[in-house]
Order: sequence, then structure tokens, then C-alpha cells
Amino acid sequence: MELDPETLATRERYKLLIGCIVPRPIAFVSTIAPDGRPNLGPFSFFNGIGSDPMTVLFCPANKADGSEKDTLRNCKPVSEGGTGEFVVNASTEEYARAIAIAAEPLAYGENEFEFARLATAPSVRVKPPRVALAPWAFECETLHVVRTNPGRASGGNVVIGRVVHIHLDERIVDAQQLHVDAEKLAAIGRMGGLEYCRTRERFEMPMGKDSLGLGSPFART
Repeated sequence: MELDPETLATRERYKLLIGCIVPRPIAFVSTIAPDGRPNLGPFSFFNGIGSDPMTVLFCPANKADGSEKDTLRNCKPVSEGGTGEFVVNASTEEYARAIAIAAEPLAYGENEFEFARLATAPSVRVKPPRVALAPWAFECETLHVVRTNPGRASGGNVVIGRVVHIHLDERIVDAQQLHVDAEKLAAIGRMGGLEYCRTRERFEMPMGKDSLGLGSPFART
């Protein structure tokens, strides 16, 4: 099958994106409105960018009417009417249901922390609170917002943030090596449709030429 994306409906393109790009990590993003009201929402178009400076990105698409989602409205730069700050919280098995609940499109200013029954904890460098249960959280200052189709339904927005403070639960990390224990973290990810995945089944492979001749890591013995 060969497809030209320009011949597909927006919904069909979206289905292919979320079906093919899997598994996707979930940024559980907390923000506050300029008047101080908190907001919380999950975004599965999320990743790290680089370590110098430590930067991350997530992508809140426009609403069906082309307007900005509450998270983007809050975290965009101050020069654009936002606060210029956000927190990325871990998404884990422990509160997976609350993550799904927080995706409810509440009216602007309504509190998803309360709606999902999640306690908050104060941040250090930014104003938005973090999820108290989160085993890690990155406090971020917004550097840029890249808009791929401003004002249009489902138009993409790339929020790029610099991490200015890190919260780590000592139960998931080796304090000496800063190695995060994946088993203890118990992260979840998104698949296509309404499916999620756990990260319990893992395997190791050497990088580059060291993997030559080793065969498939899934080969039966």
C-alpha cells in the first residue's frame, strides 16, 4: 500500500501517526493560567531533545475549532500571553487511570488535579505545581512554540522547554550513577486508539558493530 498524505482526511492521518509511532512516552503536563488556576493533561507526542541544555518537547494539537488547548494557552511564552512555564510529570502504572481521566476536555480554568483526584506538590523554580505521586518531574521554562498550522483544527504545536529543576524519587534512582530503575519506575506508554502499554518486558543489545552476527534478540533458543 502506498499513500499520499494529502489525499487522506486529517483523522486518517492521525490514526496512522498514533498507530505507527509506538510505543509513545506520555508527558503528564501541569501548568497554571496567568491568573493562577492549575491545569493538568497528558500528551503522547513527547520526547527529549538534548542534554546541553537539558531540553524536552511535547505537542498539544489545536482543538476542533482551531483554538489552543488549555495547556498551550498557559505555557506559551509570556510575550504571547502565557506564563512561559510547565512541569512534565512521569506517567506510571500507579496512577494510570488518573492520567486517562485528566484528558477530559474541561472548561478553561477547571482543575484537572481535582477532577482526577491527584494531589499536588509545590515546584521549586516554576509556578505550576507537580503531581505529588510522580516519581520524577521536570520543571521547565518555555523556550519556543513552533506552530505548524495556526488556527486550524488539529494543527500541530511543538512546545520546547528547558529543564530548570529535576525531582527524583530516591526509590527509582541510583544516587551515585543517576541510573533510573525501569522496573521500579513502571512507566506506561501509548499505542494506537485507546491502547496503552507497560514497560515490563525489556531486552539489551550492544550498539553498532558489536551487534553484528548476534542474530535477533527474539530468537528462540
